[in-house]
Amino acid sequence: MNYLSVENVSKSFGTKVLFNKISFGLNQGDRIALIAKNGSGKSTLLKVLVGKEIADEGSVTFRKDIVVTYLDQNPLFNENDTVLEAIYNSNNPMLNAVRDYEDALHAFEIDYNDSTSDRLEKCSAQMDKLEAWGFEAKVQEILQRLKIAFLDKQIGTLSGGQKKRVALAKVLIDEPHLLILDEPTNHLDVEMIEWLENYLVSKDMTLLLVTHDRYFLDSICTEIIEIDNGNLHHYRGNFQYFVEKKAERESMENSEIDKAKNLFRRELEWVRKMPRARGTKAKYRVDQFEVTKEKAFSKQTEEKLALGVKMSRIGGKILEFVKIKKAFGATKIVNEFSYIFKKGEKIGVIGKNGVGKSTFLNMIMGMEMPDAGTIASGETIVFGYYSQEGLKLNADKRVIEVVKDIAEFIPLADGSKLSASGLLTKFLFPPDVQYGYVSKLSGGERRRLYLMTILIENPNFLILDEPTNDLDIVTLSVLEDFLTNFQGCVLIVTHDRYFMDKMVDHLFVFEGEGVLRDFPGNYTEYREKKELEDRAASKVGQANAPQTIVEEVRVEEKKIVDTSSTKKKLSFKEKSEFDQLEKEIANLEAEKLKITTLLNSSTDNHEDVVKWSEQIGTIISKLDEKSLRWLELSDGI
Repeated sequence: MNYLSVENVSKSFGTKVLFNKISFGLNQGDRIALIAKNGSGKSTLLKVLVGKEIADEGSVTFRKDIVVTYLDQNPLFNENDTVLEAIYNSNNPMLNAVRDYEDALHAFEIDYNDSTSDRLEKCSAQMDKLEAWGFEAKVQEILQRLKIAFLDKQIGTLSGGQKKRVALAKVLIDEPHLLILDEPTNHLDVEMIEWLENYLVSKDMTLLLVTHDRYFLDSICTEIIEIDNGNLHHYRGNFQYFVEKKAERESMENSEIDKAKNLFRRELEWVRKMPRARGTKAKYRVDQFEVTKEKAFSKQTEEKLALGVKMSRIGGKILEFVKIKKAFGATKIVNEFSYIFKKGEKIGVIGKNGVGKSTFLNMIMGMEMPDAGTIASGETIVFGYYSQEGLKLNADKRVIEVVKDIAEFIPLADGSKLSASGLLTKFLFPPDVQYGYVSKLSGGERRRLYLMTILIENPNFLILDEPTNDLDIVTLSVLEDFLTNFQGCVLIVTHDRYFMDKMVDHLFVFEGEGVLRDFPGNYTEYREKKELEDRAASKVGQANAPQTIVEEVRVEEKKIVDTSSTKKKLSFKEKSEFDQLEKEIANLEAEKLKITTLLNSSTDNHEDVVKWSEQIGTIISKLDEKSLRWLELSDGI
């Protein structure tokens, strides 16, 4: 069943062509991602589809009997509405019934009387009539998963991230036939992103979305459409398939263009020599010459983003944390954290929204002060801080003026110097954009300009707070290559799991209540380890549970055993190994506690801190190995 037809749609801003006579369609059940470079018109195309922008030509047709919902990259609300009013402002009968029931229940709980009781009874009857109780449970799940507990707050008091989560909750609750999403994972923590992945797939929704999150894209989408040089290209597969087929397409196109250029040279020579009295054959040759000319110059040599600025020399002392403490009231951010950075380290920082990741970065930069402990950086350290807030600029300023305010000439990694205009060109800002105003830049182009202003300061310690937001996949790939070869230190806060897995050596994990864990590995490795720990904790919890609960669990386990003929019981040797592992794990935990206590002691001997940190790493590695074996053997108990 066809939901959307787009035919020969074009859109330009001045001389800049975003897309030219593009056509595509969506059928029920399709999950399509739209990919393009920043400034190529991704968000504009979505706005054209939903009527927020007008196309220069072409038609957009939706099936008449379907509901279409759009999530804007920067959603707009009535700033005076409460979150509850914003979410429940809908024509959906079920949602209205749930809203009336929730209001009636709230009134009944505050003031129990005949009036509130009658009102609650009527609303309950309406819920029964519409069979809306399951829908109400779904609404509560979405609000809980997106951590929207601030229902009484006014929209105007919310942060940008909170507004985006409210807007996402609203479009999911509306249950449209077709959902159009512009960067849905921005401002979501990893736990929310993984839930959203599972939710969209399990509901079998029809989707058209723009996202830079490559794991999300790979998990969700079955087809990709790409805008490249104003044209549309289709790829029937996920992100990995897209990468492979795009490379094949570009290789084939370049080969065809080379052939056309060779033919064009020969035809050009013939056109210049041909007689003035043209016959039919000559007219045909002239027409073919124009076609060949158009093909030969159909694609100009593509400029590549180049991140190659000079890095300041880095000395022996880099950055040291000594027993850092930070809290806001009863909320602990960091408690007794110590760490010494080594040259070339690339560390990821992860944790749920609101646990203090940005506060941690601000303490490094001196924008927040710790409650106790010290943060000391080396004399040669030059920080480059890429914050979530981005670059605050006068919208009426020209792009080139932004760079010239920092420096007229910028030293590069190879020892040469480049003018402000030349460097902007390397960062894919052509002359017409350089002398245009900042207000004309797309969100992604502004973030790229912001990144450039940081790198031209020649930092040797980069602190990147959500660097992947609003950047296109091409820019992200170049940034990844740059960071891979960067000889300084990098500290990254990001919810982009693909970026994190590719970039970091180990993690700082904010686990709440002031606990900051140093994990040796990337994000995927941490998740695997966390799942093992959760399973082990579940086993321990079962062992310590009241006898009645234990018996219920054993009955369930017996059912599983009875229905499985492949379950293998432990041999005598394996039982002995299992008992020995429990003792070894207990000893390792005690040893880990002892070293942790030493790390939290008042010593100022950095050599001891380094030695104890290495010992902790070894102990954790052994615990991982023995816990995994313990879990394997426990299945046979």
